Amino acid sequence: MMSNLFSIFDPSTNIFNLSLNWISSLIGLMFIPYSFWVMPNRYFMMWNFVAFKLHNEFKTIMGINSLNGSTFIFISLFFFILFNNFLGLFPYIFTSTSHLNLSLTLSLTLWLSFMIYGWINNTQHMFTHMIPQGTPTILMPFMVLIETISNIIRPGTLAVRLTANMIAGHLLLTLLGNSGMIMPNYLLFILIFTQILLLTLEFAVAIIQSYVITILSTLYSSETN
Repeated sequence: MMSNLFSIFDPSTNIFNLSLNWISSLIGLMFIPYSFWVMPNRYFMMWNFVAFKLHNEFKTIMGINSLNGSTFIFISLFFFILFNNFLGLFPYIFTSTSHLNLSLTLSLTLWLSFMIYGWINNTQHMFTHMIPQGTPTILMPFMVLIETISNIIRPGTLAVRLTANMIAGHLLLTLLGNSGMIMPNYLLFILIFTQILLLTLEFAVAIIQSYVITILSTLYSSETN
């Protein structure tokens, strides 16, 4: 039963036994040139509105000049995760963000970039960040150890947070869908209504998780400046 249940996250396909499902992660890139080819419409205006709001928020967190393009890295990360989360909610589309292969690759790459940049360019700041202000002298070695461990596990927590939330929602939808075959007819309406509510919740989770991952990445980046 468990193997059948978790088989919905299997990335392999029946085409020459190749894992072509990962190509679905790039579907969101098809919408980017489309926004430059067409006349401005409501979707284009909404896209620009969200990107502008995110740019202002990330700029405030990072404390950088508005002409600096660093915020667009995190805006791109937000839309990339958001597209993959949304696509996974549609039938027969692979959910790449439910695998640690993708989420850990993203978080580990960003974390390593922040650490390398911070320790090379702001070494003194990185050392002072290990000990919070006002820490007693006797507790300083323990604080350095705790801060080091918490810093090392950051990419893992980011990846597990995203993957676990995506897996949990899809498992609930799958369990409800499988239970419909053994339910009496008079309970099917309740089951369908519950699935609609859960699917609505999953759309909200897809947006929230994209925002949380991006905000945390921005905060980690601001600590190296």
